[in-house]
Amino acid sequence: MVSMKDVARAAGVSQPAVSYAYSGSPKVSAAQRQHIFAVAEELGYPGPNLRARSLRSGRIGAIGLIVMDQLSYAIDDPWATALLRGISNINELSNVALTLFPMNSRRLEEDGQGGDVHMAVRGLVDGLIISTLPDDHPTIQFLLKRKIPFVVVDSPRIEGVPYVGIDDRGAAREQMRHVLGLGHRRIGILLERLKPDGYRGMVDERRYNRSTEMIVRERLTGYLEEAATVGLRFEDLHVIEAGGFDTVVGKAAAETLLRKQEVTAVIACSDVMALSCLAAAQTLDVAVPGDVSVVGFDDIPEAAEKGLTTIRQSLLEKGECAARFLTDMLQSPETRELPPKVKIYPTKLIVRTSTSGPKDANGD
Repeated sequence: MVSMKDVARAAGVSQPAVSYAYSGSPKVSAAQRQHIFAVAEELGYPGPNLRARSLRSGRIGAIGLIVMDQLSYAIDDPWATALLRGISNINELSNVALTLFPMNSRRLEEDGQGGDVHMAVRGLVDGLIISTLPDDHPTIQFLLKRKIPFVVVDSPRIEGVPYVGIDDRGAAREQMRHVLGLGHRRIGILLERLKPDGYRGMVDERRYNRSTEMIVRERLTGYLEEAATVGLRFEDLHVIEAGGFDTVVGKAAAETLLRKQEVTAVIACSDVMALSCLAAAQTLDVAVPGDVSVVGFDDIPEAAEKGLTTIRQSLLEKGECAARFLTDMLQSPETRELPPKVKIYPTKLIVRTSTSGPKDANGD
């Protein structure tokens, strides 16, 4: 195997000079650095050869995906896995490394700096795709100040930054319109989280107004706006926050809604929460849709298997679009001076067997 020492001998320089060349040190001239890189490439020295290409081109050959919370979210959550599949479908990224940066939002909020993430992102990727971060996440300002190219999927919406999303508020209104049209008036709303502070339980208007999670906030706003068309106020709805994104917290929150049997319909802001509600209903011997109707959001594969009425959105296409936006920015730096690209995908209500009219036609 060719070593750094072999490169130094063939190039007629000292071994430290080879090291300086690959570290970008000013202790070697540009001409000497190029000579060392050429010799290394000729000898087939693979490690430094990769680094040499990145130094010459100014590109690292890697992009990053910032996802919510723990790494397990990106692996287990159907929405996140669909996003990953979409990104991987882009041919321009076939020879590019993809690095996952999980956001432990609660810890980052506590230290207010996001230092660990900043250290990880700095110098490791050419650009980033960001998925559903809180409005005030410190990483956003870090990326803007360092002028690191990035694209946002869903949230937060930032002026001057490429964006891929849907009309969350409009789609949420369609969810509510569906259950209202069936005659339901005793309605529960199952949210993932409004703020990454670990809170779980019933939501009041004060907490809603302090939300930092754009997607959940927009969907709750849509529910409230549509409910108001039939005279229902915030206090007339049973709004509960799961405090996370997985089925464990979702089922616990759903059981809180169903145990007292105060609602005849549950609107969930994701299919994971809706499917958790179906599991909770089975545990509590609550018939769906006989005792309670359930409607979700996303239309993940399991939704069809369970007969879940839901909002269909383009999960895979979002990832593909975000990846194209980012590759365009990286391949043509001048495009960064143009107005940022924005893509808003349409959504559609898919009615299945998990919703029907209430036992009492008046919903009372």
